[in-house]
Amino acid sequence: MDDGPEAPGNETVLSRYLEASKNQQQQMRGVSMDVNMTAELPKMKKRGRLQALRSISRIGRITYDALRFEGDNTVKKEVIARFLSTEVESTDKTAPPITPDFYKFKYKGIEDREGQQVHVLQLTPKKKMAGTFKGELWLDQETCLPVREAGRLAKNPSVFIKRFDFVRQYQVRDGMAVPTHTTGTVETRLWGKAEMSIDYSNFTRAAETAVLPNTDPELANRP
Repeated sequence: MDDGPEAPGNETVLSRYLEASKNQQQQMRGVSMDVNMTAELPKMKKRGRLQALRSISRIGRITYDALRFEGDNTVKKEVIARFLSTEVESTDKTAPPITPDFYKFKYKGIEDREGQQVHVLQLTPKKKMAGTFKGELWLDQETCLPVREAGRLAKNPSVFIKRFDFVRQYQVRDGMAVPTHTTGTVETRLWGKAEMSIDYSNFTRAAETAVLPNTDPELANRP
């Protein structure tokens, strides 16, 4: 971790987080969840809503199976489809994990954030790579599993995007950090600001549920 005013035990917190993350990565493989995504281009007064099944394979690859879309086609193609493609591609290319190999950590101590006591870490990527971000990581005080990641992507995923800010929220359940909600604000070069909100529900093991085929070629998973 970086030098500076840090609370006692920061190295222990980082070690516990790294161990918890390693276990988390294994446990999250072979799971699926329902996704309800809404997106909007405020300047153009265009909106869209997607319902999909998000699956993580046994090797950690994320795929989306689009079930239903309603709303404006521009939002569908230029916001939702691009976001899904970015996430799928980042797992295909093995996005850097949040570890000391790729990030500098600064421990800010235990703080009261949104009504809960959490360990707060400031993150700065050592190198601008796809999937890395500069921001904050909140850890559950007991398990050191993430409950919130927030920041700005260090490297824009597309030439059409000028800036990408996000917040990912998790709930610690049965020894895992299960995603519950994601919000994003994207400054695009063509359409102005785009806003997204994603809710995750019905978290299940892949073996317990049938994966429905993707019937929408514009939102199809890339091979």
